[in-house]
Amino acid sequence: MESLKTILYFSIFRYPLTLEEIHSYTNNASVNETINELETLISDDIISKIDTFYVYNKDFDSVTKRLKGNIQAQNALYIAKKRAKFIAKFPFVMAVGVSGSLSKGYYDNESDIDFFVITKPNKLWICRTLLMSYKKIFLLNSRKYFCINYFISSQQLEIEEKNRFTATELKTLIPMEGKEIFSAFYANNLWIKNYFSKFETNLDTISNTKKPFISKSIELIFNTSLGKITDNIFKKITLKKWKSKFNLLNNEDFNIALKSTQNISKHHPSNFQKKVILALNSKIEEVKTNFNIILSKENV
Repeated sequence: MESLKTILYFSIFRYPLTLEEIHSYTNNASVNETINELETLISDDIISKIDTFYVYNKDFDSVTKRLKGNIQAQNALYIAKKRAKFIAKFPFVMAVGVSGSLSKGYYDNESDIDFFVITKPNKLWICRTLLMSYKKIFLLNSRKYFCINYFISSQQLEIEEKNRFTATELKTLIPMEGKEIFSAFYANNLWIKNYFSKFETNLDTISNTKKPFISKSIELIFNTSLGKITDNIFKKITLKKWKSKFNLLNNEDFNIALKSTQNISKHHPSNFQKKVILALNSKIEEVKTNFNIILSKENV
């Protein structure tokens, strides 16, 4: 009953899906298999269908919420494209993508535009520091249209946490800059097909922004032993700050939500990944109790 797990997952965000969307998140061989699952769920009064959307727990207002968010997302995506091109001009940035709610086609007044950045090896923390400095100085630390909270380097393109949350984030990620790097990125994350076997990528429209002279000059200066030393210093400074600021997180949660290695920098202090998976498992337990349907639980 993969259709139900997909509906439960997106119900956490109050985001109902269409038949085509639900089918894309399953490993069902044919769309008829997904249709049969949905019809059974409707007849058992587990879900409802409103227009083209399938809703769990009779949350009918979620349809209106989604439609409004879809409209706002169109303008936000236009802004995101411009910001992605700007981010791509920074030193050591190799690729930029949009993640978070906007990558699912949703945006509202509470949303941020989240960016996923791939950097050159051994320069991740220099790159991150430059981008964060720009945000703090020129954007007054506003993250509304400039939320850069996930960096990886091209030296380690495989995502370590493999679960439904990360698989969904990879499936919905919108690559915007760095065609060749994103091609390598997806090739290193074929595990996503264990969750969504029909997943395919189309990178034909991805651009490759040229670096301005100042970025090339900075890269030239730090493409030396000085660069590796500086990168390590920035990493240590940032990690020390985070450990002090988020000292209430236990080591396990800190290492997931604020992972800080030579090739990875995550800044998710609310540990959203864990919250979503726990919420999903709670809903899985709910349908087991109320409808005697057993679905496998997810791991963080």
